[in-house]
Amino acid sequence: MDAGALDSETLAGAAALAAVLVLGTAFGLLRRRRDGRFRAVGNAERTRRRARPLPVATQSAGEESASMDAERSGRATAAPQVPDRLTAADLGAELGERATLVQFSTAFCQPCRATRRILGEVGAMVEGVAHVEIDAESHLDLVRRLDVVRTPTVLVLDAAGRISRRAGGAPRKADVIAALGEAIP
Repeated sequence: MDAGALDSETLAGAAALAAVLVLGTAFGLLRRRRDGRFRAVGNAERTRRRARPLPVATQSAGEESASMDAERSGRATAAPQVPDRLTAADLGAELGERATLVQFSTAFCQPCRATRRILGEVGAMVEGVAHVEIDAESHLDLVRRLDVVRTPTVLVLDAAGRISRRAGGAPRKADVIAALGEAIP
């Protein structure tokens, strides 16, 4: 083996390792920065990402072909909208008089336990605020309608059930209180 070839292979491996470490660190820092941060929910935020509909088994080959042609030409129907209001029937629990904190959790989600504790404390501290925890695995229809992609996801609803703020990840207690302050008149 040539010593020069070994050095260039070593340098290429070191460069690849350095690139992976830099990208991984950048991703981790970005994720940490956004984790648990509430964001306002506006009309642009409510529109779901555009997804190609799956063919329905009852469609004939001609109907399926026509719908795929319409999609390619830009005449496809609009993507479904994320609802801007939830009702007691949607949640399976009564809304709070002033606001509702809705938490989507799963059984094996460690941050969900801390989030449950924080939301429970804030709900007990602020009069008229209810905390509703929803098992994401048991309510997949609601998870899909609201575009919940990770747990915990926390929604802040005003008295009328309108979604005003949303956070993916475990929020801090101060952030929950601030989000409630914007939802409660």
